[in-house]
Amino acid sequence: MADGEPSGAYREFKALVEAADRKFARARDLPLYGGGDHHSRKAFKAYTRLWRLQQDRRRDLVAAGLRRWEIGEVASRIGQLYYARYLRTAEPRSLVGAYVFYEAIYSRGYFAAPATAPAPAAAGGGAKHQGLLIRYKELRFIARFLVVAMLMRRAEAVDHLVARLRSLVQESKSAYPKTNFKEWKQVLQELDRFLKADGAYKGSRSLRYDNLFDSYASNLASIARFHSKRVLKLKEAVLTSYHRNEVKFTELTLDTFRMLQSLEWEPTGSYQIAVKELTENGTMSDQSGPSGLIDIHLSTEISDGNLPSNPQRAIIYHPTVSHLIAVLATICEELSQDSILLIYISASGLADQNAYHKYASSSSSRLRPASAFSIDKPNSHTGSDDHVWLGPRGNGGPNNLYPEDLIPFTRYPLFLVIDSENSHAFKAAIHNAEKGEPAALLLSPRIASAMPGVESGNGGQFTYFLTAPMQAFCQLAGITSDIDSDTYANAENILFSALEQYEEILSTSVGLNIVWGQILPDPFLRRLILRFIFCRAVLFYFHPEENGEHLPTCLPSLPESVSPNAKAIKTPILLLAENLVVSNRFHFGNRT
Repeated sequence: MADGEPSGAYREFKALVEAADRKFARARDLPLYGGGDHHSRKAFKAYTRLWRLQQDRRRDLVAAGLRRWEIGEVASRIGQLYYARYLRTAEPRSLVGAYVFYEAIYSRGYFAAPATAPAPAAAGGGAKHQGLLIRYKELRFIARFLVVAMLMRRAEAVDHLVARLRSLVQESKSAYPKTNFKEWKQVLQELDRFLKADGAYKGSRSLRYDNLFDSYASNLASIARFHSKRVLKLKEAVLTSYHRNEVKFTELTLDTFRMLQSLEWEPTGSYQIAVKELTENGTMSDQSGPSGLIDIHLSTEISDGNLPSNPQRAIIYHPTVSHLIAVLATICEELSQDSILLIYISASGLADQNAYHKYASSSSSRLRPASAFSIDKPNSHTGSDDHVWLGPRGNGGPNNLYPEDLIPFTRYPLFLVIDSENSHAFKAAIHNAEKGEPAALLLSPRIASAMPGVESGNGGQFTYFLTAPMQAFCQLAGITSDIDSDTYANAENILFSALEQYEEILSTSVGLNIVWGQILPDPFLRRLILRFIFCRAVLFYFHPEENGEHLPTCLPSLPESVSPNAKAIKTPILLLAENLVVSNRFHFGNRT
């Protein structure tokens, strides 16, 4: 490279890349909970400086040999930092920021091979090797973009990215026949399975808390009466899911994907994204150049001043027992006096590989189908049922999470949601054994329910009811075909009215336990409780005879006025079943 200004600019760019990459590595290796934002800010600052350099000295850098994929790599790192900040802070702006950068990279083809480049087969050894490295960068980038697009519920973008990823894997196999892309074939299989489970009822509304659908103005006065006493707010949550063969994409399982969205506010305005590429004089630039300004214009409506901040979530992917306990200890240390910690665990009680496959349904679901017309007994050949199991293979104590492991954390207010066939163990071990604060528990049924001969889907059925009750009801009732839009809208209205009525009954109940009373004002926890009431009643009427193993449990007990037998609880479910023409799949007549 000749001496002069371009060479100096390029050397400065490369030096800044090395420094930024070191800061990025430190930020990436930190856990997404319990602080660490200092390193994230330093990495952001380094990449901002790098980005500005390539904007200000673009011509010099291009002349010195700057390539498009190098700009794509910088933009991708910024997108990853935004996504990590979203996971750490639950801030919607950060998720939008990640989407903006990823969308710009994709639309400009920063990682795509230039049209003038030689075909991989005709290229020299060094060029071919570099082409393969860039191809891997593009594959990983599209996978990251897909996760962000799915979290933002951008269905068209997801469909487009899936098609692109599929074609890119196929192109890569042809272009690099000596390279094994088996790993990416598995990624595609995971993705197909995830989208099939998540998109079973397309057109359904967001899982996030929407004031238009999830808040009931008629009950605000009743809820307000609890504010005269101690009130706890959900500010922290730990979410984890660990099952063999569970539905997941990258490190996001279907259960945690659903639960994390249900603990966020739906922005009152849409995610308005503007990505502009400007020249120095403000006109639209030629996108054939390697750079350009990615300018983020986030709608002010995204940060609605009337909405509180989202609770922070620690999403722990396939943890060991010791790791999970360490995370809980770290978060509890920082819990404020008026806060309650939500612990969500979706895990199997089965450690033995063969027992697991006997338990799982033939559709690869980890839910055990239970006939609506017969009562099954839990598998008695699976060993101990006093724990849930966190581990990839084998057996033994280190992978067993016992309810007693969580008792030290009951010095703090806890809201436990356990989705497991061994959830009952937490009822016996934790309730009345707390060390300081009585815990609130929502526990799944021991046996999942399904129509005979109908695939029960994937992911936890209990989790599905808590995060998407309308879709869970349809799945339980065996509705496999598309539902007429008017019929579905009417069903949504029936569910809205039902939950509004359940909330009124609960908030005006005289005998409501103080454990529920002090968390009922929190909108996220209140919605979980109302959906629990709905789930319990639906499963109660789904079976012809009473069997507690098919029903979820809560502790402390909720008032009898919201029990499945109560007329006010039963009637909306009957109306819902009639609207969807599935009344014959329930047992309303012989359940009293």
